[in-house]
Amino acid sequence: MNKATSGITAVVLVLVLGVVGFASVFTVQQTESALVLQLGEPKRVLTNPGLHFKIPVIQNVIKIDNRILHLDAAPAEVIASDQKRLVADAYLRYRITDPLLFFQAVTTETAANLRLQSLLESALRETLGTQPLNAIISGQRLALMATVTQITSDQAAGLGIEVVDVRIKRADLPEENSQAVYQRMRTGREQEARQIRAEGAEMALITRAGADREVTVILANANRDSEILRGLGDAKAIELFAEAFGKDLEFFSFYRSMQAYRTALGADDTTMVLSPDSDFFQFFRSMTGADLNVAE
Repeated sequence: MNKATSGITAVVLVLVLGVVGFASVFTVQQTESALVLQLGEPKRVLTNPGLHFKIPVIQNVIKIDNRILHLDAAPAEVIASDQKRLVADAYLRYRITDPLLFFQAVTTETAANLRLQSLLESALRETLGTQPLNAIISGQRLALMATVTQITSDQAAGLGIEVVDVRIKRADLPEENSQAVYQRMRTGREQEARQIRAEGAEMALITRAGADREVTVILANANRDSEILRGLGDAKAIELFAEAFGKDLEFFSFYRSMQAYRTALGADDTTMVLSPDSDFFQFFRSMTGADLNVAE
């Protein structure tokens, strides 16, 4: 009985020692630091990776990440120096450099992010509030981000935190301002379009009037030249007729009669009521135009 009791006691003792030993050992990774607390009070800061020991039950360990952490801050509304309201959307990267100070100041990463959010918004308003809107959205943004990084890092040093970088992802007008600016731009473009159309219509009228005037001048000159040529042709025809009349009276009379016949009898519906022995039909009676009855 005593042996059985002794064996059970030994097993229990071994188990207790194992649990105590397991509870006394912890590991620190290369990417973290450890803070040993005794009844809530910091006792040791461990930055070397490896196996470490603590007092079970009385002491506990808090692990703190040594890597660069990321905070995507909420958009902050800023008023520029020219009184333009804009929304700045930024993010921040930081590293915990003093685990003990970090624990004493904010304790957890969640609380640290809240403090850094407030510090970042304050730095953005302080820096961007001294610059006009054009400078914020132009090439000066890099210099402004460097200034915000420095201000935030100086203020976060009291939290055991080093701010590595601050980047402004977006700096735009608020939604209501954007709509108003868009509407003003649209109205301006519509006015510009109307002005361009009016100027185009005016130029079209001027061009059309000039073309009409030029057409009128060209037609007038053409009509004048045609009248001159027609007059010269008529004069030449009269001259030729005069020469023909002077040379052969009978031929001239015959030619003029043929022209009269063609003009008078050319249409299909021509109706003439004349005496057969009229002088108009003299060449119908003979080739020479003489009266055959008289000749007999």
